[in-house]
Amino acid sequence: MKQFLTIWIGQFASLIGTGMTRFALLIWAYNQTGSAFTIALLGFASFIPFVIFSPIAGVWIDRLPRRRVMMLADSGAAVMTAGMLTLLLSGRLEIWHLVAAQGIAGLFEAFQLPAYTALTTQLVAKHNFARINGFRAVAEYGSQVAAPILAGALLPFIDLQGIMTADLLTFGVAITTLLIVKIPMHHIDPEDGTRQNFWREMRTGFSFIWERPGLRGILLIFSGINFFAALTYFSILPAMILARTGSDEIVLATVQATLGGAGVLGGAVLSIWGGPKKKINTTLGFAAFSFLLGDFLFAIGRTPAVWVTAAALAAFCIPFIAGSYRAIWQIKVRPSLQGRVFGVQSMVQQAAMPLGYLLGGALADSWLEPAMQAGEPLAAAMGWLVGTGPGAGMALMFVFTAVAGCLISLAGFLSPAIRHVEEELPDF
Repeated sequence: MKQFLTIWIGQFASLIGTGMTRFALLIWAYNQTGSAFTIALLGFASFIPFVIFSPIAGVWIDRLPRRRVMMLADSGAAVMTAGMLTLLLSGRLEIWHLVAAQGIAGLFEAFQLPAYTALTTQLVAKHNFARINGFRAVAEYGSQVAAPILAGALLPFIDLQGIMTADLLTFGVAITTLLIVKIPMHHIDPEDGTRQNFWREMRTGFSFIWERPGLRGILLIFSGINFFAALTYFSILPAMILARTGSDEIVLATVQATLGGAGVLGGAVLSIWGGPKKKINTTLGFAAFSFLLGDFLFAIGRTPAVWVTAAALAAFCIPFIAGSYRAIWQIKVRPSLQGRVFGVQSMVQQAAMPLGYLLGGALADSWLEPAMQAGEPLAAAMGWLVGTGPGAGMALMFVFTAVAGCLISLAGFLSPAIRHVEEELPDF
């Protein structure tokens, strides 16, 4: 745990720095265009390289020391941030630069995230997997609390270039923590065919999942969950809040900080408790609850108080969803295969998210926002629920994802292979 916590501190610092930059650039981009599609496009650009390169990254994660993979990924992301900072200082930063930068960031995350997950398996005993995933949730959501607050407080004094400089310093912290810990080399199993044929190695990840109906099933369910989350929660939530408040950055920062705070609380509970023994029930049940209450309150809310409540209910559940789901995979996949299997898993579960981002922004700007203006037929039919005017079309989309996300989560309980994946599939 000591080695894990050292790495965790570095990653936490890096997440805060990256979150500060993303928050500041999101405000800058929305003020430049006033378009929800622009915000969604940034998310789309980051997921396409992630989806394409994850299986390829998985092979290298199993071939190379996982510490080295994480350090190279962090260094690449730092170089990308330095490039954006140079463009900003020269007065040449444009929206398409941000789109390209998000794409580069997605490429590095395709290596960094599966390597991080596989590395923790080397360091921590199996019964603590859910607990360390709780710590990871604390870092992920803690950065959502700290980043908007710090960015909002510092922007008037150090401007966007100061925020990006601070981000570069946090990359240095992450790389330093990786350098100072002692990490055992992961075992390379000869029967896995490692270091023989690259494409055969990559197919090993696909075949491992395909041959296990329980893992295949929860992967498809999680892919659907991610699609509906990307359609609204990830792609248009900031735009909806800004539209319904007249671009009030304080309200947006408050909602995002609440998302982070509730996620920290959920992650802290999971890291202390370890979660229920039946992890699949936690994954599916908490996902249904998060969609049904969180998304629905975002939809009908028209005041910061309701949005904050929605953020708290939705985000508290997510560490339990992701932590239990991730622990199932860590327990069922032997460490020598985890890079390849987690690379394929990352690709499949994120594959629908770029489509969700594009559809979210396009539906909002081109159809639902105009259709929910006062006097339009759709506004007359649905205005009683979500109101009319700016942001109402995006709110109506949250009604859809509340229902659809809840149903796809509960659908997992209909499959015996998914319900019994923990009992029927042996631990590694």
